[in-house]
Amino acid sequence: MSAGVSTQQRRREMAAAAATSGAGRCRPSKIGASRRPPPARVRVAVRLRPFVDGTVGASDTPCVRGMDSCSLEIANWRNHQETLKYQFDAFYGERSTQQDIYAGSVQPILRHLLEGQNASVLAYGPTGAGKTHTMLGSPEQPGVIPRALMDLLQLTREEGAEGRPWALSVTMSYLEIYQEKVLDLLDSTSGDLVIREDCRGNILIPGLTQKPITSFADFERHFLPASRNRTVGATRLNQRSSRSHAVLLVKVDQRERLAPFRQREGKLYLIDLAGSEDNRRTGNKGLRLKESGAINASLFVLGKVVDALNQGLPRVPYRDSKLTRLLQDSLGGSAHSILIANIAPERHFYLDTVSALNFAARTKEVINRPFTNESLQPHVLGPVKLSQKELLGPPEAKRARGPEEEEIGSLEPMAASASASQKLSPLQKLSSMDPAMLERLLSLDRLLASQGSQGAPLLSTPKRERMVLMKTVEEKDLEIERLKMKQKELEAKVLAQKAEDSKEKENHCPTILRPLLHRTVTVAKPLKKAVVMPLQLIQEQAASPNAEIHILKNKGRKRKLESLDAPEPEEKAEDCWELQISPELLAHGRQKILDLLNEGSARDLRSLQRIGPKKAQLIVGWRELHGPFSQVEDLERVEGITGKQMESFLKANILGLAAGQRCGPS
Repeated sequence: MSAGVSTQQRRREMAAAAATSGAGRCRPSKIGASRRPPPARVRVAVRLRPFVDGTVGASDTPCVRGMDSCSLEIANWRNHQETLKYQFDAFYGERSTQQDIYAGSVQPILRHLLEGQNASVLAYGPTGAGKTHTMLGSPEQPGVIPRALMDLLQLTREEGAEGRPWALSVTMSYLEIYQEKVLDLLDSTSGDLVIREDCRGNILIPGLTQKPITSFADFERHFLPASRNRTVGATRLNQRSSRSHAVLLVKVDQRERLAPFRQREGKLYLIDLAGSEDNRRTGNKGLRLKESGAINASLFVLGKVVDALNQGLPRVPYRDSKLTRLLQDSLGGSAHSILIANIAPERHFYLDTVSALNFAARTKEVINRPFTNESLQPHVLGPVKLSQKELLGPPEAKRARGPEEEEIGSLEPMAASASASQKLSPLQKLSSMDPAMLERLLSLDRLLASQGSQGAPLLSTPKRERMVLMKTVEEKDLEIERLKMKQKELEAKVLAQKAEDSKEKENHCPTILRPLLHRTVTVAKPLKKAVVMPLQLIQEQAASPNAEIHILKNKGRKRKLESLDAPEPEEKAEDCWELQISPELLAHGRQKILDLLNEGSARDLRSLQRIGPKKAQLIVGWRELHGPFSQVEDLERVEGITGKQMESFLKANILGLAAGQRCGPS
């Protein structure tokens, strides 16, 4: 039974209508909106691999049968008495060789690269169908990639030979898309790369390694080590299954040796897609399961892109996957594309084969619009060379000139009007014009010459108009000179005003900004602490002949240090007083503190200044563990009490305990 002949006919009509309208199918043409590039449909070839020895079902009858060089049929899974028929641009059966596939489908698109156009070759199919063998092959049977590079390098050597109008150069890049990461196979340390789009809609990858190649030996030297960096793994269906999409990018740059010095760039994409996988049959687990999920997701987005292009939708989901983003130029873009769908004859591959054939049938309806990537070389637009005077400007140029040029420079304004017509030309130089405008003028000039026009050349000016233009130029030059003279006068006035202002500032600065001499700086004095003792204790100790106690009295703002034995008070400076204590009184206070530390409870210890509940518990615990304190300084050995805290503790408590009074917490 013919499978959907009317459906395919409707798809062709829809694709033709969408190609005419151009809604959402491809990017705007770079050669102008009025002249769109001619459409080119994606070509599809199907390759049926032979049975693999040792596989299940190798002795069964195949589920796919070729009818001729362009069509095939497959059993209908709904009705085994019927078959589904497909027709493509080419069909290669089990006995087809690598040379047949290359010469029949791939070799014809290489000539477009020398015209500055892009080309793409994609290998599609389920895992184990022979995609990598079709693209790479073996030393005995080379695949598409080595054959294409060999012929392309031969073409570039012939076209770029001495005496030919174009000089050609070839570069290569090799990358893989592994779990939605773009990895450079020529530089394994580069990491994940990003995919960008320039202002003209070209897809590019910043940081991708490019290797120049001039011979097939150069290509093998870079390609073979990079191929070993590609991620592969073993599954039940394939011992060396590709776990990533591999893309080989070959650029052909052409530069014209003669005027108008054009340049062209053609890109060739050779893409080995990873196969879609049924995890129930492949037995993927762990990392292999994650890899197959990423592969199937990217291939699903690829199918959505093809469907969107065929239906003429306003949005094509190129950005939903790194693979489709990179294939944006190959599907619905500006490349001559060919899809090689690889299928297997075994019956347990039946569902994968039907899925691959349906995808190939949909891809056959995609319309591309190739065009020539051509532009003028950058060195055609030569830079304007300026003299040193023009670069420096009027003041700097005057300093740069010598004394002889100074004398000659004074005569320049007088001869400016006479030499204006010689210095300036009313016509622009061709090298400073816009390249697009230059190309149009040259083409019009050649057109007029071919038609035998006897009039004046297009790039010349009539005499009367030229004289008027020269007169206008002279008037403008005189006006410019007057403005320059006026500008110099204004600059001289500004400089004179600045000199007067600087002199006035020098005269007034000594009186205004004179620094202060003998400036006195006052520094804050630290506050001193004094312990207030009971008056009864002071009177008792004053009765003894050897006692010497000083007290501090406050009278108004002045502080006087008086001695009980001295008849007259002795005034001292505020920052020079010091409390004198007798050694007997100091020893008595230290003994009382030591007795309290050895015999007092935690509550008694809290009555001391600087001792809180936590420190009191620490002192009691240390005493139970190590025994009584031998001296007051042993308090430093207790954890949490530092030497500075010990000093402040003694000053705060020793006088009060010596006097028989327990001071409360501060």
